[in-house]
Amino acid sequence: MSKNGYKNPLKILSWSEEDRPREKFTRKGRTALSDAELIAILIGSGTPSMSAVDLAKIIMQTCGDNINELAKVSVNDLKKHPGIGEAKAITVLAALELGRRRNDLIGKQKRKITSSKSVYEEMKQYLLDKPNEEFWIILLNRANQVMRCVQISVGGVSSTSVDVKVIFKLAVDNLASSVILVHNHPSGQLVPSTADCALTTQIKEAGQLLDMPVLDHMIFTDNGYYSFMDEGAM
Repeated sequence: MSKNGYKNPLKILSWSEEDRPREKFTRKGRTALSDAELIAILIGSGTPSMSAVDLAKIIMQTCGDNINELAKVSVNDLKKHPGIGEAKAITVLAALELGRRRNDLIGKQKRKITSSKSVYEEMKQYLLDKPNEEFWIILLNRANQVMRCVQISVGGVSSTSVDVKVIFKLAVDNLASSVILVHNHPSGQLVPSTADCALTTQIKEAGQLLDMPVLDHMIFTDNGYYSFMDEGAM
């Protein structure tokens, strides 16, 4: 037993080749590795008292063995683990961000919005795992195809400010035909607040004056969504 309370495990190099993460990746392919084993490859080495895989397992345990939760942590959070310095923390988070950005390359052709579910799928690449509240708009053409998704503001964990003029300036500048509003609730709360309802009404009425229809306002969470349109609240 080491002084920090962990058992002294065998070093990865003393494991059978079948069980070493890099060799396993080569021999069996990437899908054969657990999340912890993939993270172990990223961090490269552990500490004198634990292997990289042991350290990766501890990191995963602190996130409920959920890779989506790991994507939400900060560099400083990761640095709290023994053996994880700034370089290793940045490497792990950079890899997770690359995974998120991969979605940006999917379907470069214009995507058509046909329902609230398609709005939710469109916004996953931007709002999944975000720790702070963000307000976005989706600009659509006459065929309801996505022209651009634009971040309007970033706030704290429970609110963000929105300038209505900025929304419609962007819509006009991009020659959009309609707009969809989206903001996330990091808490997972799917019930709109009084402020959410008032803002929806304000933006919708401004859009009517400018002949720029606001088709929906969605509250996005990692596990589902609330659509003002679906609920008859638009």
